[in-house]
Amino acid sequence: DHAAFVFLLSKSYLVVSSRRGVTDTRRHLSKSQEDQMSPMMNQARGVRAWKLSGIPLFCIAIVAWATVCIPASAQPGRGVSTDISYHVSRGGLANCARVFTRTKAGRVAFLGGSITENPGWRDSVSAYLRQRFPGTSFEFIAAGIASTGSTPGAFRLQRDVLGKGKVDLLFEEAAVNDATNGFPPEEQIRGMEGIVRHARLANPAMDIVVMCFVDPEKMASYRKGIVPAEIRMHDSVAAHYDVPMLDLAREVTARIDRGEFTWEGDFKDLHPSPFGQELYYRSIRRLLEACWHGIDLHVPPAGYPLPEPLDRDSYFHGDYADIRIASRGEGWSIVECWRPQDGTETRKGFVDVPVLEALKPGAELTVPFAGNAVGICVAAGKDAGVIEFAVDGGAFRKQNLFTPWSAGLHLPWYYVLESALPQGSHVLRLRISADRDPRSTGHACRIVHILVN
Repeated sequence: DHAAFVFLLSKSYLVVSSRRGVTDTRRHLSKSQEDQMSPMMNQARGVRAWKLSGIPLFCIAIVAWATVCIPASAQPGRGVSTDISYHVSRGGLANCARVFTRTKAGRVAFLGGSITENPGWRDSVSAYLRQRFPGTSFEFIAAGIASTGSTPGAFRLQRDVLGKGKVDLLFEEAAVNDATNGFPPEEQIRGMEGIVRHARLANPAMDIVVMCFVDPEKMASYRKGIVPAEIRMHDSVAAHYDVPMLDLAREVTARIDRGEFTWEGDFKDLHPSPFGQELYYRSIRRLLEACWHGIDLHVPPAGYPLPEPLDRDSYFHGDYADIRIASRGEGWSIVECWRPQDGTETRKGFVDVPVLEALKPGAELTVPFAGNAVGICVAAGKDAGVIEFAVDGGAFRKQNLFTPWSAGLHLPWYYVLESALPQGSHVLRLRISADRDPRSTGHACRIVHILVN
């Protein structure tokens, strides 16, 4: 590194010396002699035209030395671009580019957890699309909700994304929360396929990007030579539907291990610092540019083939059902604008909304539904209880609603209670158990949404 600095410094001195030498010599030359010296004169004039005197060249050398010698953690812009790609383009993203160009309008949705909900990479991608397609009027749907992974995404896709109108480009991420929330591999497939297939059923020409963000557990897996399970599951869905996939977990791990930046000093957390947000954005932009390179923008968009489902029980008809379809027994009530009275925090979209609530053991309700899966989305706070449930007269099973985070947050949590049922009409029975998690202060069940596939 220091040798590079000395070399650049020497070159700056030589160029300045050459220019001075040529200028001094020119004073003593005849016209014919000057013509013979024209190549050297042109070199000197070139130096002047570039406005590179000795001082600027010396500054360039200093900047070059700083770039290679100062640690990455001291350089906010260091390490935010690379020539190595961590994406697979597959069927590409030509349709949305053609829509943006031909119609001068576009609808882009961002579905995911808190990393998508928070400001950062999403805003940068939106700004880039406006710059890349000038004159196009964009609608951006910010559908990130903290703590939600692929299964919640499959059930809220209709309300939060598809219900807004025809979507041209969908960004989806769920790998961090699928791992953190402990969803098993089968559920990860059903959730992610639920999102991708449902999106393509709604708009066969929709372009989709599946992304996998980083967390320390994924980095540890990659360093052992193991692809994290949630990334394998999500990528298997992406490959089946021929949609691009971007593995940011692998990229961040590899680049940290190459010494380009550090987790503690630069990236900071699974909720990235501004440095990490910029890295995510630039990687997404590289994927977009790779997919759009050389495509014919004047060809009309065409629908993508829809293969058979990977899992016929995936949630590609997932949706919310109105809580008022439940037949309420004693102890259940609808709180039209629920807000906790215990001072515990809440999540946007899951407070000041109607909630189906029961607080005491024995309260029972029934839910008629049509489909092959049923579940509930609850606000699970410090008083979350245990429920017992059965479908179509089957044996009752128990589900503890108290989560590892419930002590300090009325956390929105999605439970698929029964799946892989025969398609048709069914009845769910649900009641409050006398059992209680030892960490809980009560027996509460607060249903924000009934889930039906």
